[in-house]
Amino acid sequence: MTRDLARLSLRTVTCLAALAIVAGCGGSKTTTTTTDTTATASGSAAVTDNSASAPPSGATGGASQPDAVSGAAPGTMPVRPDVTPAHIEVQHILIGFAGSVPGKGITRSQEEARALAHEILAKARGGENFDQLVSQHTDDSPPGIYRMSNTGVSAAEGEFPRERMVPAFGNVGFNLSPGNIDIAEYDPSASPYGYHVIKRLR
Repeated sequence: MTRDLARLSLRTVTCLAALAIVAGCGGSKTTTTTTDTTATASGSAAVTDNSASAPPSGATGGASQPDAVSGAAPGTMPVRPDVTPAHIEVQHILIGFAGSVPGKGITRSQEEARALAHEILAKARGGENFDQLVSQHTDDSPPGIYRMSNTGVSAAEGEFPRERMVPAFGNVGFNLSPGNIDIAEYDPSASPYGYHVIKRLR
């Protein structure tokens, strides 16, 4: 059985090499890069580069175009930082529903709030101006910018300790790289005021 596997592996390698030669003669090259935003054992995102010569991140030639699959502008999809940040600055859009935000006369249902939050998330990732989205939609006070220190890190002037914010706010914010946008779903204990569309500024 071991010999059969060895022959099969050799045949597979030979076929792949032949395909690579044929593909190289076609005159065009397909480059794909896949990012797995799930945590690895070390807690950072795994990036698989399927090209020997992927263009640098600052390269032009479509870099400002939305992703063909998600419609997201470059840099807006969540990517876990290589190192967990000690301090972050985020901007958010709070979308509440009837009874979720004290002192606000919000009449939308929870289902309507969820749909609106995801619509705003798609617009933000699609490249719409985040400041304008905040002004148009937030149930918090614009501009909705907060600075936070991570757990166990002394807060600098003007920062909130992570523990003083609703848990989902920090859970999302500290797992984004600058420019990334994600959502904290409503949860009665982790995100009791509604849905937070969060962009990490720095």
